[in-house]
Amino acid sequence: MIIYKNYFDKLDKIRSGEISLKENVKYFLKAIEEKKSLNAFNFVFADDALKNAEIVERKIKEGNHGKLAGMVIAIKDVLAYKDKPLTCSSNILRNFISVYNATAIRKIIDEDAIIIGKTNCDEFAMGSSNENSAFGNVLNPVNNSYVPGGSSGGSAVAVAAGLCDVSLGTDTGGSIRQPASFCGIYGLKPTYGRVSRLGLTAFASSFDSIGPFANNIEDIALVLQIISGKDEMDSTSADKDVPDFTSLPDINYKPVIGIPKEYFGEGLDKEVRQLIDNKINEIKSKGFEIKNISLPNTEYSIATYYILTTAEASSNLARFDGARYGYRHKDSSSLKQMYELSRTEGFGAEVKRRIMLGTYVLSAGYYDAYYRKAQKVRRLLKNDFDNAFKQVDLILTPTSPFPAFKVGEKSNDPLAMYLSDIYTTSANLAGIPGISIPIGKNSNGLPVGMQIMANQFEEKKLLQFGKYLQTQT
Repeated sequence: MIIYKNYFDKLDKIRSGEISLKENVKYFLKAIEEKKSLNAFNFVFADDALKNAEIVERKIKEGNHGKLAGMVIAIKDVLAYKDKPLTCSSNILRNFISVYNATAIRKIIDEDAIIIGKTNCDEFAMGSSNENSAFGNVLNPVNNSYVPGGSSGGSAVAVAAGLCDVSLGTDTGGSIRQPASFCGIYGLKPTYGRVSRLGLTAFASSFDSIGPFANNIEDIALVLQIISGKDEMDSTSADKDVPDFTSLPDINYKPVIGIPKEYFGEGLDKEVRQLIDNKINEIKSKGFEIKNISLPNTEYSIATYYILTTAEASSNLARFDGARYGYRHKDSSSLKQMYELSRTEGFGAEVKRRIMLGTYVLSAGYYDAYYRKAQKVRRLLKNDFDNAFKQVDLILTPTSPFPAFKVGEKSNDPLAMYLSDIYTTSANLAGIPGISIPIGKNSNGLPVGMQIMANQFEEKKLLQFGKYLQTQT
């Protein structure tokens, strides 16, 4: 297998004949088979990938190829890919076949990307460890005794274990950034509305974002470039110009970087704190201004997040009732029993928990006390970021309060599991972009990530600073 630095390097080597794209795809398929125990994939499309590799390689040689020609991509199994399974890692959709392409998937196909398979994830993207899948746990490739993070664990593992070039995941409260941190790769959550959600199975519609995982900033930037943009079929996609994310010259300005005190308090692992502090000091020594800031409502982010997202999940998952599509209990004596048994047998424990929580906070007598109040707090959290970005260009924090934890360690303690997302949920509440950047490993050899956040639609600042960190520090 020939090593390449990023997609552009790979494309050059395909053009020169140094790399055969078909052999490259065969290599990935072999790696997927050899590392099957990681359980990163729900479905592998070997025949399609090999056939497309021949077509795309011919296009590259003829010079009429798309912008992702030859890039081998895995996609999270919550994204619609026409004529392929769309299960959301749930028994309730185990046999469901998608009838259309998600907009993000259509865009990468149109640019000649090769989709190698669909990745495992927490059921309906609800989880922080990838232990809530009807297809079984995903394991961390760095150490198989540990979780890869969630909910996009399979997508993170596919990249970290060398099973594809890039993958797509989704991020509702940290589901791209946290597994990127746990697996030691790059993962970007775009601004809400930057990427169309059409064809993404909804967990929490005002939070969900589609974004890329990769081993380098250049590939993150290129995929974001392709999947971004207004979609007339998605009313929440933003009508904003898409800058050239791939143009990342050496940083010629020194952004002011904010360090929020609320992200460095009790509960932060000592070794994670030390690695972050080392990186901050290194950045400071390069001439960047570091400014201490406050995001005073941070302590309410987890409670606010889990009230609002469970409410939206309760509403969104009402459609999976056994009547329209998906799993249906066969031997019901009444319509009501068919609904009850189909959902009882089809959904896993964590999904049921969140549906129940969401139904509770939306119920008469509790709506004002929980849901309405949480919406007001969400506005206060957004105001915190608005005020902070008047002082700084970027905000730097840990991605997670700790490195990957052992499989099963937090499974019986939902609150401990939910606290895994304490540093990432705020970006989804505020609708701003964030990226996790690998910065080293702890004494047990487990990766640690650092989160950088920017103001809405300022992904280019994240990418440019990320590239600086990738090449200069």
